[in-house]
Amino acid sequence: MREPADASGQAPRIVRVPLGERSYDVVIGRGLLETAGERIAALAPGARAAIVADETVFALHGPALKQSLEATGIGHVTVGVPAGEASKCFAELERVTNALLDARIERGDIVIALGGGVTGDLAGFAAAILRRGVRFVQVPTSLLAQVDSSIGGKTGIDTSHGKNLIGAFHQPSLVLADTSLLDTLPERQLKAGYAEIAKYALLRDTDFFTWLESNAAALFAGNAGVRAQAIATACQGKADIVAEDEREAGVRALLNLGHTFGHALEAATGYGDRLLHGEAISIGMALAFAYSVEHGECPQEDAGRATAHLASVGLPTALSQVSGDIPDAAGLVELMGQDKKVTRGALTLILAHRIGEAYVAPDIDRAMLTRFLEGKLAGKA
Repeated sequence: MREPADASGQAPRIVRVPLGERSYDVVIGRGLLETAGERIAALAPGARAAIVADETVFALHGPALKQSLEATGIGHVTVGVPAGEASKCFAELERVTNALLDARIERGDIVIALGGGVTGDLAGFAAAILRRGVRFVQVPTSLLAQVDSSIGGKTGIDTSHGKNLIGAFHQPSLVLADTSLLDTLPERQLKAGYAEIAKYALLRDTDFFTWLESNAAALFAGNAGVRAQAIATACQGKADIVAEDEREAGVRALLNLGHTFGHALEAATGYGDRLLHGEAISIGMALAFAYSVEHGECPQEDAGRATAHLASVGLPTALSQVSGDIPDAAGLVELMGQDKKVTRGALTLILAHRIGEAYVAPDIDRAMLTRFLEGKLAGKA
């Protein structure tokens, strides 16, 4: 299809995720919901669609998506999902997949995930297992989902044992990152999403980090060009890593910078509003840099600069900023032991030599990690 201008009059930015016959585009621009039907019709002529949508998001943006589908003659049904991380569970997965079967969604049809990372992960997993795999389109509505969870094909649900421990790799066929949807995003959610943008800079792109230091204020003020540039750069960073290592056998593990600490904190706080995913990752990245400094792998100057930037945009960077009680150091290490990167019981952390140079550190000594966290908890850092 001819690439139309977005709602700002500019051509959308397109990031290609090159995976051979499973390659797909991440389209970034304003007002993309208006052309969603046209793009999906070109992707899958004659297909029907099932919109799996966060119920809160659907009230805001569902009508525009439905109108776009109807304008191009795409028959569709809607399956609502309660907002919140609690929806990433077996019960919701069963309900959603049964609803898709009730709607007679076939292998040639399309599942559309409309919402943030929770909806994308749940809908993507449902699409992965429905009839042994149907295509799906990601329409991420949060900043975090636009720059991270909608790209790369990781889908799944949480269990009492930890986050994202049940799932599948199932690549989307298209990602539509409509940046105008961020206009209705609460400030706290916007900040949480920014943590993932900063992550890409911290793990592999020093120049991008310097750019963020100069442009973060404009991003939060709503500058459309700055937002699009930041999102496109982060998406390109993830696309490059996914192309190198689709199933996390090597370099893709770097994308988990801060996540082993962060996921443990999410589990400790019940995956709720006490601590959003991006907030947990921000604290996790600060801890990863601090641990790297403590073990002589990273200059204090770089760790301080990374932590200062996260704090400057209003993100938490210390354990003391987690509301309510959290486990002691041993309890946190036990939660970290459920991380997907654990191999034969050995913990792996993503640490940093400096800003823009993260590395995989296997076989982390649990006693040393426990002492490190004891120090952070004692100092409330």
